[in-house]
Amino acid sequence: MQVKTYKKGVGVMYKNGTQLSTWNPQEKTKKEVFKKSMSKYWQLYLMVLIPVVYYLIFRYVPMFGNIIAFRKYTAGGNIFGEKWTGLRYFKQFIGDKAFWSAFANTLIINIEFLAFRFPLTLIFALLINEIRNLHWKKFVQTVSYLPHFISIVIVAGMIKELVSSTPPMGPINSFIVSMGGTSIAFIQVAKWFRTIFIVSGLWQSLGWGTILYLAAISGINPSLYEAAEVDGANHFQRVWHVTLPCILPTITTLLILDIGGLVGSGGAFEKVYLLYNPMTYSTADIISTYVYRMGIGNGGGTGGNFSYATAVGLFEGLINLVLLTIANKVSKKVSDSSLW
Repeated sequence: MQVKTYKKGVGVMYKNGTQLSTWNPQEKTKKEVFKKSMSKYWQLYLMVLIPVVYYLIFRYVPMFGNIIAFRKYTAGGNIFGEKWTGLRYFKQFIGDKAFWSAFANTLIINIEFLAFRFPLTLIFALLINEIRNLHWKKFVQTVSYLPHFISIVIVAGMIKELVSSTPPMGPINSFIVSMGGTSIAFIQVAKWFRTIFIVSGLWQSLGWGTILYLAAISGINPSLYEAAEVDGANHFQRVWHVTLPCILPTITTLLILDIGGLVGSGGAFEKVYLLYNPMTYSTADIISTYVYRMGIGNGGGTGGNFSYATAVGLFEGLINLVLLTIANKVSKKVSDSSLW
């Protein structure tokens, strides 16, 4: 066996003329690099630790509770259920018409809301970007962002007051009556629920949804616009051929995430729960409110059926995962932009 050492301490080991291994004493191991990084940027690692711990405790650890979807759970008993039931609760909700009604409502509300919100948010971001007066631009952004920070309880109260049909009537019904019409009990009529939900949702999310688009637009190289202008492109053509292609990865990513949540409730549970009532169940009841009634509440549901509610929630999560995966693969083939 022969060992040769070259400049900078690099060593090579030979045996019968065959190189066995090399080493460099100056090369640091991954462990040493990590220790040095930790000592240098410990404040940043500490900041990252907080959300990591949060997600571990409140997102990942509770996943173990999904086991009760396959076991019979009773309050006060074993937290992982008393006995194994297999797919009993899955078969039970698959045969429940109320579940499929809630499933259909969730899908319809989310698709309709996405169909309006997604393009309007993008258009609004492009319009804000075209404002040249900095003070006016900040004012528009501030006013459009504010609804996002209003408590959903307050938003629900505002909606009920606006569409109230009982004296004193809300401004909408007052206008209808002043025009010779009759007042409408919007909150108690099933066919109006989705309209109320979508319109109020657009008011809440339109401004907030522009943040990522505006951030992506700000990163576009100004020389691209200058080159397009030299080539004779008008204002609309610069937006169409420069702005939109440059922010296409951001658009694709947000669309994939939205599609992945089509069957999910997202932040809709609180709003639906505060606005719906038994008279609007046919169009307002969504999976999360159905799960709540079956698992905890007793309004129109059995209540206390935790295993059944967990099975429905697990099914919802699996459907969302499938939709997210399909959307990601389609996006990757069509636009070469994907989440993974």
